[in-house]
Amino acid sequence: MERIRVIHDSVGHTLTIWLGDPQQEYLSTLTDDEVVVMKDKQGQILGFEILHYRPAEPAAGLSVEAVVQAPSIG
Repeated sequence: MERIRVIHDSVGHTLTIWLGDPQQEYLSTLTDDEVVVMKDKQGQILGFEILHYRPAEPAAGLSVEAVVQAPSIG
């Protein structure tokens, strides 16, 4: 798995999460919920961007939780 990148733009009020390489972006689509989904040429989701994002508590900033699993053997 590639590195996950989380970018909070407090001026533009967006939250972007990249699950893959942003350089491979080929197509972006906007959902009815104002989320932009970025895909590569094969249609695999590379990331998504939440428009009009504002943290619940501006002073608290952005909290990120990571779950890491060891690869299975065998």
